[in-house]
Amino acid sequence: MENEWLARWREGRIGFHRDAPHPALRHHWPRLGVRPGVKVLVPLCGKSHDMRWLGRHDHPVLGIELAPQAVEQFLDEGGEAVSRYRQAGFEICRQGNVELWCGDFFHFHIAQAAEIGAFYDRAALIALPPATRQRYAFHLAQLIPPGARGLFISLNRAAGEELAGPPFHVPEAEVRELFEPNFQITLLERGDPEPGSGFQEHVWAMVRRGPID
Repeated sequence: MENEWLARWREGRIGFHRDAPHPALRHHWPRLGVRPGVKVLVPLCGKSHDMRWLGRHDHPVLGIELAPQAVEQFLDEGGEAVSRYRQAGFEICRQGNVELWCGDFFHFHIAQAAEIGAFYDRAALIALPPATRQRYAFHLAQLIPPGARGLFISLNRAAGEELAGPPFHVPEAEVRELFEPNFQITLLERGDPEPGSGFQEHVWAMVRRGPID
């Protein structure tokens, strides 16, 4: 899976990338009640414009991305000064209030996540095959403090549609099974099926449970 992801970026097969911030982010994020100044974790971030949108709305952003090509393209498109350093096996680049950690999300640990207070997942879980999604949900829960809020977008396909990916079909029942042990989750929106792909986006609000929830 890691080699497939890197190959997609090397070859420019990035149809999942959007040329503008996601409408669901613009619509739903302000309603989550995340305070200005709270740092937002964006796993498997690619070169998403969503990170710049969050940055413009007073959130420091920490994106984690495996593909160096994605990181460098994001920085080139930003057109601002970049600072670079290395920590805990990650190559880290900072541009404005967006910080990109280039490396394996599963090697990012709680010691690096101390300042994170919110999260956003538009393309992380749906990029992972079934065998890895449980690991992802558990690891995300370890990084997010109790009470932290996030926005998550999953993809459904109609029954009988081809299920090859990425992106992968993740049904509602699986989303609940993966996240409800550690998060309070609320389905906010079911989008219209996308012409040609059959995908339907589901938008979720999530709150990390505390010890007594």
